[in-house]
Amino acid sequence: MTIIDTILNDFFWRALAGGLGVALIAGPLGCFVVWRRMAYFGDTLAHSALLGIALSFLISVPLNLGVVITSVFLATALMLFSRNKTLATDTLLGILAHSALAIGLVALSFMPEVRIDLTGLLFGDLLAMNRNDLLWIYGGAVLILALLIMFWRGLLMSTIHEELARVEGVPVERLRLLLMLMFALVIAVAMKMVGVLLITAMLIIPAATARRLARTPEQMAALAIVFGFIGVTGGLSMSWHLDTPAGPSVVVTAFATFLFVYATAGRLWARTG
Repeated sequence: MTIIDTILNDFFWRALAGGLGVALIAGPLGCFVVWRRMAYFGDTLAHSALLGIALSFLISVPLNLGVVITSVFLATALMLFSRNKTLATDTLLGILAHSALAIGLVALSFMPEVRIDLTGLLFGDLLAMNRNDLLWIYGGAVLILALLIMFWRGLLMSTIHEELARVEGVPVERLRLLLMLMFALVIAVAMKMVGVLLITAMLIIPAATARRLARTPEQMAALAIVFGFIGVTGGLSMSWHLDTPAGPSVVVTAFATFLFVYATAGRLWARTG
């Protein structure tokens, strides 16, 4: 039996492989969430996942695809509404986030024949990862990493100084939409891992941890991946030994790493300073 067969046939190794795949793409994208202060935007897209699940059953498509479609629609709507200055952006995000979640729950209540593990959807069920989930995760990872490599300079310029980027001819609006679409894909593939309510944590915490140590944007993206890996492996180990929920355990480990890095880095800088 090959190593790949071992991974695919054992639920723990499937969970680890899936978690590492999510961390691989959540790390770099999480950097843009931190740089652009888009935490609430990510939360809004995550809340729309339940509406996407209801749509999936309604039109008979895979759950991940339904979540992607809904997230893309919501991201596009956010861009269009944000041009109207009648409502503040955070107010608009709050309205859409909780409305999408509520509409999704109400829609699912009208489908009594559909059996859904709401606890698993809200908080993740990493240990139930299957081969199809791995295909979604690593297919999404290849696509997102390729897009990040291709458009890294433009995304970075528009993040650092949007007006200067416009002057330099960077297509700021198109890149913003591309970034939102990548967020939508990450949420779709990460939903099985940490659930709707914890996806934003996996985007933010590793990137925020990396920010403490990184000196360049590229270093921060690489370190965010590393800290994401630490969160996944530590969380799964915690779940295995202490019989705790896998998804929340990953987030708890990532948070503990964040606290450790900020505490030790502060002392180290104080000594060297």
